[in-house]
Amino acid sequence: MFNVKVSFFSRTKSLENKIDLFHDKIIDAAMTFKKAMRIFLEEKRSDEYRKQSKQIKQIEHDADALRRDIENKLYIQNLIPDLRADVLHLVENLDKIINKFDEVTYKFYIERPDIPKEYHLRLTELCEQVADCAENMAIASRAFFRDFSTVRDYSQKVYFMEHESDLSSGRLQEAIYDSDIPLANKIQLGGLITEVADIADIAEDCVDELLIFTIKRDI
Repeated sequence: MFNVKVSFFSRTKSLENKIDLFHDKIIDAAMTFKKAMRIFLEEKRSDEYRKQSKQIKQIEHDADALRRDIENKLYIQNLIPDLRADVLHLVENLDKIINKFDEVTYKFYIERPDIPKEYHLRLTELCEQVADCAENMAIASRAFFRDFSTVRDYSQKVYFMEHESDLSSGRLQEAIYDSDIPLANKIQLGGLITEVADIADIAEDCVDELLIFTIKRDI
């Protein structure tokens, strides 16, 4: 199982390009998120952080346009009809990852949390884990359209990074609630940490369904 190399794009290069660009947007959002969070920890709500937040918003906007274009092409041109529903569902789920990057970045901008220096390294690690999780999800999804043999490899990386992010977020929240900072700060930081960790949870949900779609296609 999962040892078939196949392309769904024998009828149109345009759809292939759109789906490739959509996967690129997930990776762009993940990399920009990592950069944005490093800037926030150094500068808080600076002009540079606002610039990165706006960049993620633009990526999210572009991804929405790509998603709608992909959906229109699949319906209007009746492409890959046997897999159309699965592909549409996959694209919609992947779009949720980009939306979450945008949402979390904006929450940090609006709430302006005061994050003690001793937690910066742990939060940076968590942000990198969830971003890596999303990037591997994008690669696994891209493989679904071209090479089943690598879908499981990258899916396992998603599962691994999601587990690591769970551990990191749990340890970070425990440290914060054991600290002497005011309760209101603890609650705010705990909520934001959960929001960050949710990115990896969404990616894990996506890979669960991706593997089901792959099994259906490989039967």
